[in-house]
Amino acid sequence: MAKSDFRELNGVILLDKAQGESSNFVMQQVRRLFKAKKAGHTGALDPLATGMLPICFGEATKFSQYLLDADKGYEVTALLGERTDTSDADGEVVEVRPVEVTEALILAEVKKFVGEQQQTPSIYSALKYQGKPLYYYARQGIDVPRPTRTIHFYEIEVLKVELPYVQMRVICSKGTYIRTLVDDLGEVLGCGAHVTQLRRIKVGDFPVEQMMTFEQMQSYTLDELESQLLPMDIAVNDLPKLMLSDDQAKRLKLGQRFYPDTAQDMGLYRAYVSDAFIGLIEIKETGVIQPKRLLSTS
Repeated sequence: MAKSDFRELNGVILLDKAQGESSNFVMQQVRRLFKAKKAGHTGALDPLATGMLPICFGEATKFSQYLLDADKGYEVTALLGERTDTSDADGEVVEVRPVEVTEALILAEVKKFVGEQQQTPSIYSALKYQGKPLYYYARQGIDVPRPTRTIHFYEIEVLKVELPYVQMRVICSKGTYIRTLVDDLGEVLGCGAHVTQLRRIKVGDFPVEQMMTFEQMQSYTLDELESQLLPMDIAVNDLPKLMLSDDQAKRLKLGQRFYPDTAQDMGLYRAYVSDAFIGLIEIKETGVIQPKRLLSTS
């Protein structure tokens, strides 16, 4: 496809990612299908994982960080008795132990993970160290520091126990590694564990029913595909909305600060002019409005 075939396109599509490919590879596939000049995904899924991968086109990429910060939901299947170097089925088995646990013990230990805690990501994660992902160093046998981060498990529900397999539904904060949760669970159970299946079922409040597989997308015409795009402001729907006048919008584009017509709480807002989304603005402690992240098309 020639470079001239690509077009300016703004919006978000929810890909139901298939197993086996990297997030960047499938994102590029979708970008070419939509003939979009610019695209980015929000929160990589491992090749093993399936499920919701929001892909932003054009100006929508400006707000992808807010999707990265959103809470996530997963369904995961863990295999007890085997530990791998990557904590999932794509890795090499490094330890095998007998599974001498009961369903009651599993339920009791799972409950202990709910809440805020510190988590150290796998050395095979995509987290960056000195500009390169951790897995780059892991594959070369180089040990590098891994930052411990504060994460939160809001819900962990055990859906099914058919030993040695355990299936769970997990709702968690940003930056949480489900592989690490499963590995940690295996250790407290004393038998080891790794992920065999992982599906992301939630990113923020995105409508799950609007997810599409790449094969489904391929069955649409270009116009039909464009009609499936979600609006750019969906990534920031949890922020309060503020209506501005045409004159105020023009001042924002010039980088100017001004006071709102009525007093507003400090913080970030979705800004609109005549119901058209123009980007994000911030109200400072002094009450003044300043541009935060504006659409170049506004």
